[in-house]
Formats: sequence, C-alpha cells, structure tokens
Amino acid sequence: MAHAATATPRENPPAVNEITLDHPWEWLAKGWRDLSREPKFSLGYGAVFVLISYLLTFGLVYEELFFIIPPLMAGFFLVAPMLGIGLYQISDTLERGEKVEFCNALNAWKRNDVQFSAMAIVLVMVMLAWMLAAILVFALFYDDPVPTWENFIPVVFLSGESPVFLFTGIAVGGLIATFTFMISAITVPMLMDREVDVLTAIQTSMQAVRTNWQAMALWASLIVMFVGIGLVTFYVGLIVAMPLVGHATWHAYRDLVPSDR
Repeated sequence: MAHAATATPRENPPAVNEITLDHPWEWLAKGWRDLSREPKFSLGYGAVFVLISYLLTFGLVYEELFFIIPPLMAGFFLVAPMLGIGLYQISDTLERGEKVEFCNALNAWKRNDVQFSAMAIVLVMVMLAWMLAAILVFALFYDDPVPTWENFIPVVFLSGESPVFLFTGIAVGGLIATFTFMISAITVPMLMDREVDVLTAIQTSMQAVRTNWQAMALWASLIVMFVGIGLVTFYVGLIVAMPLVGHATWHAYRDLVPSDR
C-alpha cells in the first residue's frame, strides 16, 4: 500500500553487495522478463516518453532552437532515473506476486514523496548545469554566424572546428554524466523501496558504484547503448529501451542492496 512519507529519519547507509561482470546482463534478462509479463503497461510507459520527445523536438524546431536538441537528448540520461519510477513499481509488484495496476505505477512517488521531490530537484539542477555548459561550449565555437537548420549538421559535425568542439562537449558531458550516474544509479528505486532520506540513498548509490566500479561501468555503457539506440531511431526505439532499462534498474538495486524484507 503506497503511503506518503512525512519525515524520513537519517540512518546509516546499508552495506552493498559485491557483484561480477555478468550481473548487468542478468539485470537486462530480468528486465526483459518483466517487460514480457506486462507488455501493455511497460510499452505504454515507453510510448508516453516517445510522444513527449516528439512534441519537445517539434517545438524546438518550430522556435528555431534546434541547436538545443542534441544537448537536450544527452540531458535525457541525467533525469531518466526519476522518469522510471512507474517501471520500478511494476517490477516491484511483479516481484511480490501481486496484480499490476496502472494507477499504482503512476502513484509510486507517493511512497516517499518528500525525498523523491528532493532527488528530482537535484537531477533537474544537474541537467540545467549541463544545458548551460553545452550552450556555452556551442557559443564558443559557433557564435558568428549561428548555424541554420539547413547547415547545422555540416557546420557543427563536419567542419574544421568539429573535432575540438566534439571533444570539449564530450569531456564536459562525460564528467557530468559520471557524477550523475554515481549519485543516481540505484537512488530512486531505493527511495521507493525504503523509507530513507535522499542523502542516505545517494550515499548507498555512490558506495555501490565505487565497490563494483567495473560492473557498474559496464551497466552504464549498456544504458547508454540501449537508450542511445532509442534516441537515434527518432525516438521510436525508446518504446522498448525505456521500459527495458527501467525494469533492469530495479533488479540492479535489488541485487546491489541486501533486502530488508
């Protein structure tokens, strides 16, 4: 039964399990199993994000802000952990052997609403920092003249300045992405599963990444690969990629943090 948390006491972060390189593949297999068991809810969840992505993209193109689209797509990875709450709820429900209800998946945030809100603010602030950094890097290289929609790809990605621009953008984005992954790898599922505060959940996530850095680096690469495929297929692939990664993330959390049930 979902319930709102009013005051969440601080506690010491739980110990994390040590895992091997085969575990991320097991998370994906379990995620695919959950998707297959509840395709209507899972694929519907993914379809919603595809629709939102199209609306944002068309809106930016219409307003001639198309240069924001690439960093916005990259920024999707930064806030994705919060967007998967409903998928974590579905996997949790299946794990408990209970019937999946769509309204319960949408209301999963109410389990620990104050702490969820705090984590959402953290991730939004990180994304805004990334967007600002990306725009500044873009302005340093392409301020006069600003590329138009017609020549955007040749100028930005195929011109003489492209290698330095891309290297700078990837370096800045990589640092921000690494930090974000460390603080959010299992934070949101943990906030949904336990009545802990956001700092305890972040500490646990960072400890899980540090303890299992090789397996977690592989997991991060798999996330980038699957979601990246979803993005470069004009978002269509997100219908499957989003629920697959979301369900798998729940199993990553359950594998990394010993159960208190």
